[in-house]
Amino acid sequence: MRKIDSYFNDFLSGIRLTPSQIEDLKTGHKTLRNRLMADEDLKSIIISTFLQGSYRRSTAIRPLGEKRADVDVIVVTNIDKDKVTPEEAIGMFIPFVEKHYKGKYRIQGRSIGIELSYVDLDIVITSAPSEVDQSLLKSSSVTSDMVLEDLMKANYDWKLIKEWNEPDLSKGFNVQNISEALKKQPEWKLDALHIPDRDAGKWEETHPLEQIRWTRDKNKKTNTHYINVVKGLKWWRTLKLTDLKHPKGYPIEHMIGDNCPDNIESVAEGICLTLENIVTNYKYYRINGTVPVLPDRGVPSHNVWKRITSEDFKSFYDKIVEYAKIAREALDETSLREQTEKWREIFGTKFPLAPEDKENDNKNNSQTGTGGFTKRTEDTNVSGGRFA
Repeated sequence: MRKIDSYFNDFLSGIRLTPSQIEDLKTGHKTLRNRLMADEDLKSIIISTFLQGSYRRSTAIRPLGEKRADVDVIVVTNIDKDKVTPEEAIGMFIPFVEKHYKGKYRIQGRSIGIELSYVDLDIVITSAPSEVDQSLLKSSSVTSDMVLEDLMKANYDWKLIKEWNEPDLSKGFNVQNISEALKKQPEWKLDALHIPDRDAGKWEETHPLEQIRWTRDKNKKTNTHYINVVKGLKWWRTLKLTDLKHPKGYPIEHMIGDNCPDNIESVAEGICLTLENIVTNYKYYRINGTVPVLPDRGVPSHNVWKRITSEDFKSFYDKIVEYAKIAREALDETSLREQTEKWREIFGTKFPLAPEDKENDNKNNSQTGTGGFTKRTEDTNVSGGRFA
């Protein structure tokens, strides 16, 4: 008999980015990065570019409806934040996007968004704090376009060290890991980068590499289940909380990270315990009508939940309470069929439905006096919506 873990594997296959979406992301960001590094007006100020966000951390999910997959490109520059205003810094890149993405870009508060027919890109301009950091920011460990999940499949450690190099996956995922000497080498502790905030009129600290490193470490502590717990709960939020504007994206991912226990044995367990921990840990915020403060991984002075209103949190928390009960029922259920029915209440029809239990089939057959199957009352989605 299949166990619930295999149903979760099918479900996760159905909500991950598709191979074609991944190829679109790669085409989009590689083209953008190559153009940036070759631009005659910008190449003197650009130190390097690298990927950040849910795509790099492998916590991205397949977009619903007409939405496109997206990727953030960090552009590390030598712009002097003490001499150049955020408006001026972003203005330096306007000729570039006019040349290559005319009519397809928009100036945002802290980035330049590019909307293509097949992918969304964000140019995130940053200023490096020191020349020492600049040398590491050019290294393969930073500029690699390999995501955490690919490295995990290859059993290849990602480390923030200058000597790290990408594995060669041309022959599949069976590659030799980095040397023991490199494993023992301490990682660099980079300073935060600075990002121009046009709305605030000042440069703010940001540390996307620390978010990547934190996610890598958390995934190891959870027997590699963490990134799938995040994907599952992001899908639930997208599917079930359609009327709620905030929180979404990274703020939810951050809260999941704070509440997902280490040493979990399955994605199902991780999702259930994470929801229950959120209910327990933020109960008094809900009672008091306040909003939790969640310090950023790399810049603790930043609260990643600062834009969430008390009403947003109230609505979000109440939904967590509701679905934590369903997740607990699903986890404790002994019937595989009923387990999948409960998980479908959370994740929708992307979660495959198990066949009727044999005991129920035999009981129904004896009651009807037939030796055949009882009539289905609903469709069974065995594939997990893999191609939806």
